[in-house]
Amino acid sequence: MKKIGNITAVHGPVVVMECDELPPLRRALIAKVNQENCLFEVHQHLDENHVRAITLHRTAGLKRGMEVRDTGAPLHVPVTKECLGRMVNLFGEPLDGRPPLERKEFRNIHGAGTTLAETVPLSGILETGIKAIDLLCPFVRGGKAGLFGGAGVGKTVLVMEFMHAVIALHKGVSVFAGVGERIREGHELWHALLDANVMDKTLLVFGQMDESPGVRFRVGMTALSYAEYLRDTLHVEVLFLMDNVFRFVQAGSEISSLLGRMPATVGYQPTLAAEVAELEERIISTPAGAITSVQAVYVPADDMTDPAVTAIFNHLDTTVTLSRAQAAKGFYPAVDPLRSGSKVMDRHFLGDRHYAVAEGVREHLARYHALEDIITMLGLEELSQTDRRIVMRARKLQRYLTQPFFSTAQHTGLQGASVPLRETLSDCDDFLTGKYDDVAEDKCYMRGGMKEAA
Repeated sequence: MKKIGNITAVHGPVVVMECDELPPLRRALIAKVNQENCLFEVHQHLDENHVRAITLHRTAGLKRGMEVRDTGAPLHVPVTKECLGRMVNLFGEPLDGRPPLERKEFRNIHGAGTTLAETVPLSGILETGIKAIDLLCPFVRGGKAGLFGGAGVGKTVLVMEFMHAVIALHKGVSVFAGVGERIREGHELWHALLDANVMDKTLLVFGQMDESPGVRFRVGMTALSYAEYLRDTLHVEVLFLMDNVFRFVQAGSEISSLLGRMPATVGYQPTLAAEVAELEERIISTPAGAITSVQAVYVPADDMTDPAVTAIFNHLDTTVTLSRAQAAKGFYPAVDPLRSGSKVMDRHFLGDRHYAVAEGVREHLARYHALEDIITMLGLEELSQTDRRIVMRARKLQRYLTQPFFSTAQHTGLQGASVPLRETLSDCDDFLTGKYDDVAEDKCYMRGGMKEAA
């Protein structure tokens, strides 16, 4: 690695360097800080001799005049089939106290790029065993799903349940990208996966909350590189999970101002749409295998019109909106059935039966929602016989769509349940036709299929 220049200014995570010859954009540069390597990624050419780069390590110890060397390539990470069961950082270095990954093969974190001819279209439903999602907002194999919600409504718990489902139901593997995760959350997730015996089919990639924004900005790319490698080599179902995409946008916003860009709408970076698209458009399926993505998206102040939320929303096939009102009533998963949906909700993709049952459930819940104020003011007795019957069935459907999870069994004391889609459709059809009109509401709450209540 030859010397390429020196540091002339340090602005937090952004560093200005004077170079003898300009390195290409996205080139990885390296400097020695307290006898340890500090990596940078080139982001801007300022003039014939100066570049701006973002720091991919902690910035403590950086100073003017430090010598910078050229690695000769963009940032690469070691890839191997033995990465499953491991926990690594942005650089593919172990965080679990075990030996480093084998360094025989490397991949550029920015990807080689897949042509349009090499991609395959969406193909069928990816069953999760979660009733509310399989029925009302089904995941598509090879598609992208987003979990939208504010703080504390259950996004991370659902992400853990999806990992369990893909491994248990589809014999696939999971790659989890922790973007700006709290160290407590990462530690809990790691041990929860070990306790559930699914860690050996999972790779965890973490860029923690206290690290440089450059790390949080690029850790999703590293996780995607591993997902692409597993898709191309193992030829299995790969579930790519990211928690949280909003923190990726926040990291980009932190860096953008220091790079000298003028802020755009609501203070976000002007390159917001391009940065989100660069990440999202790499989540694709090829003849070698499928990558299905589930992304938790924090919604600031529960405002779904926020520019960052809108930019992410445009790339998704399925949107699962988690409602604080549902969580307050004790309905978990707190999926809002009227605000969640999927682009494949049509009878040609789902089939006539699934489409008809899903629409019937949604109509009953919508009618109940419209009548709630009247019931509160005048009472249930003032409704017509037809509306009263719809309300009673809707209340039972609300409770039926709750479910105990495997990932929370040790906290709730309830054994997790996975319900096949055909059983969910059969049960909901029976609710709509009145078969369970005489069953008490509490018999429908927090259980698997209705066979247990019979």
